[in-house]
Amino acid sequence: MEALLQSTSHGGAAALLPATATLRRPCPGKKNRLLRARASVRGGAGVRQLAVTIDDLRLVRDAAAVAAAAPAEGGTAVERLRAVAEAAADRAEMHDIIGRQRDNWNHLLLHSTNSLTLAASAMAALAPAAPATAAALTSSAGVLLATAAVTMAAANKIQPSQLAEEQRNATRLWRQLDRHLRAALAAPAAIITDADVDAAMDRVLALDAAYPLPLLPGMLEKFPKTLEPARWWPTKRQQHLKSKPAGINGGCGRRSSTAGGNGWTPELEEEMRGVVRVIRAKDEQEYVKAGSKVLAVNRVLAVAGPAFAGAGAAAAAFAGVSGDSWASGAAVVCGAVAAAANTVEHGWQLGMLFELCRNVAGQYRKVQEDIEACLNEADVERRENGEVFEAKVALLLGRRTSEMKQFREMASPAIDDEDIKDFAGKLF
Repeated sequence: MEALLQSTSHGGAAALLPATATLRRPCPGKKNRLLRARASVRGGAGVRQLAVTIDDLRLVRDAAAVAAAAPAEGGTAVERLRAVAEAAADRAEMHDIIGRQRDNWNHLLLHSTNSLTLAASAMAALAPAAPATAAALTSSAGVLLATAAVTMAAANKIQPSQLAEEQRNATRLWRQLDRHLRAALAAPAAIITDADVDAAMDRVLALDAAYPLPLLPGMLEKFPKTLEPARWWPTKRQQHLKSKPAGINGGCGRRSSTAGGNGWTPELEEEMRGVVRVIRAKDEQEYVKAGSKVLAVNRVLAVAGPAFAGAGAAAAAFAGVSGDSWASGAAVVCGAVAAAANTVEHGWQLGMLFELCRNVAGQYRKVQEDIEACLNEADVERRENGEVFEAKVALLLGRRTSEMKQFREMASPAIDDEDIKDFAGKLF
């Protein structure tokens, strides 16, 4: 009201003095039923009467609302970042839905293929005991075993349990990115720039490449020659959002020889370097070796299952022509071995175990790169606070911060990798 009750004196100076206002409601018979505020403003030139209607107040309110809704400086970057956050949330839902679908594929293909194989084996076993229906039984067994061989080969090619694990991990990472972007947008003193939007876009594209949605083409190689840790973050380290750190991340720069301030000490730097060395020598290599063993077993079973099912189908067809009992026996044995191989491969979800090892190795690789990127920043004031950074690393490794001090001696060149016995991570 005081902003609306300003008057100008005869001398041209603005006189903003206390004003007294009275409300007077018009008589019911009058056409104008708007409330009118009458104010008396006392100034050097006398008294002036100001009338303010409710419509005037509404205009002021609407103008204030429009001004508040207008984008501030950097509004375009904010809207672009909000669009990236919406895309991340949508991707998380898509991966969650597709992950559930592919997990169902694993169960359905496992049980249906085993049912086909075992039913065919039973028919082949009964054929010699029923000469009248031997041809029908052996023919049915051959068709079922051939179908089982094709189904097995398709399932072994796409590895549905591994696909489901990819989508589960992708859902978690997309939700993590969405939470980070939402927190950055909600920060009261956030200054969003085009560089922040580009960094977020790089993370989106890296996640899309690491965990693709399409099945064919674009599916990740299920039987690679060597296991490489999964990578879902950009190769080129970008400057992260200024409003809220994205985790254990830092900038790039020269390696500092000393540290001080912002929670960083030379001892803490040695501790972080020791953590990097232990992770690289022990934790990451442990999961790479385990994943390689799982991959080797899975590759053998992926070939053995369809091969035995196909051999059983051929033996059943031969038994139907010659009526030999050995051919029926061979069909029974081949069908049983094929069902066993299929059960071990997909019932034990070896594809999922391989993907799990790959993702955990990638998690340790990311911790290494984040620590190195932070330590390579020469200006300690531009790093994340040292105490906060140490706490985040400890949480990622499943340790207390007090336990991190044991890694200082691991940074010494006098200690060989073979002398390191303990693992850095307790979480995985």
